[in-house]
Amino acid sequence: MTVSKLSIDDVVRRIGEIGIVPVVRASSVEEANRAVEAICAGGIGSVEITMTVPNAVSVIREIVQQRGKDVLIGAGTVTNAAQAEACILAGAQFLVSPGLSGAVLAEAKNHSILAIPGALTPTELMSAQEHGATLVKIFPCGNVGGAKYLKSLKAPFPKAMLIPTGGVNTANAADFIAAGAFALGVGADLVDAAALREGNLEKITNAARELVNAVTSARAALKAKKAS
Repeated sequence: MTVSKLSIDDVVRRIGEIGIVPVVRASSVEEANRAVEAICAGGIGSVEITMTVPNAVSVIREIVQQRGKDVLIGAGTVTNAAQAEACILAGAQFLVSPGLSGAVLAEAKNHSILAIPGALTPTELMSAQEHGATLVKIFPCGNVGGAKYLKSLKAPFPKAMLIPTGGVNTANAADFIAAGAFALGVGADLVDAAALREGNLEKITNAARELVNAVTSARAALKAKKAS
């Protein structure tokens, strides 16, 4: 299947609309495929396959061929230019890194692909912006104060489009949205490793549905608050 390439603006828009970037870490190609299937069944149209998955590039290529027409597929834990190029050639529509790599951002720019660097502190966020990053992943957000930390970070950077990751789940999704999150990066709290290993895809699908509902409700409440 030929997947038409989206522009960076289109990818940013879709991530914003979906509001959730599920982080898929799995122990095998089969597990990764099952995780993507369960996530999509729960109504989330995007996934991030991390480079920690065995044969991650092959997994990305396969999932792009199978689902790339309907699902936004990214590569995660991309830490160097060689990984970035391999993921892009496999069809990844965006790249996510745990920290800031100028080489990854440059490689992505060469291919007109969105790269989302990781940052935690105000200094790191400023550096990411200086490197031209449109979206920035705030990681590990849950370990340094969660939604309260994100709100504090947004105060001096009100226009920054931030994706908190690490410790984000259905229970606190509304708090992160209210704090100004552009989208939420969700890993183990959505893609339960034990459920995946046992083939209990329904648990992951149900978790995806609950997360979608939480984000939708939180955004509606925020919109209503701004309108009042």
